[in-house]
Amino acid sequence: MKIALTGGVGSGKSLVSDIIIELGYDVINADKLAKEILLTDESVKSKIIKEFGKESYNAEGINTKYIAEKVFVNPNNVKKINSFVHPPTIKKIEALAAEILKAKKMVFVESALVYEANLEDLFDYILLVTADDNLRIKRVIERDKVSEEEVKVRMENQIAEKEKRSLADFVIENNSSIEDLKNKVKFFTTVFESIKPQ
Repeated sequence: MKIALTGGVGSGKSLVSDIIIELGYDVINADKLAKEILLTDESVKSKIIKEFGKESYNAEGINTKYIAEKVFVNPNNVKKINSFVHPPTIKKIEALAAEILKAKKMVFVESALVYEANLEDLFDYILLVTADDNLRIKRVIERDKVSEEEVKVRMENQIAEKEKRSLADFVIENNSSIEDLKNKVKFFTTVFESIKPQ
């Protein structure tokens, strides 16, 4: 059984992912895989350089500041970069999940862009992590040291929370304490243990 773990920027999905791992389950981090592909897949690199310029990469690898300024301000550029990165990422997710499912009943896949990348069909269930917008903005400002404006632009590039809620199979609200969140995650892992794949 494959379960997508998703949520908008600042929702706390990575924290939920950490709790799931603590509980002994496997989590594939799609966003980390995508970053790895950005750094190591020569075909993807050449497409990005051709589309957005040599400045897309620097000595450290991907030039995140340049990409953020050049790509994330324009929805068409976001679509373009996603069209380069998503196909090899999906391939990698499917291979890793198949390997894990040989030995385990379920695997979680953490991905910010399940809906944006039309990945719903890869999964049996989708677990959405949500939080109030103000809380999300505050978390991202603290975590990434960016302006409120930059956070809002990132949020606008993702599907609205309301729409994600209507598409998800299960929702965890992350507006309270870590203890509360841990209890909710434990509850959902118990639910997933008791249901069949669809």
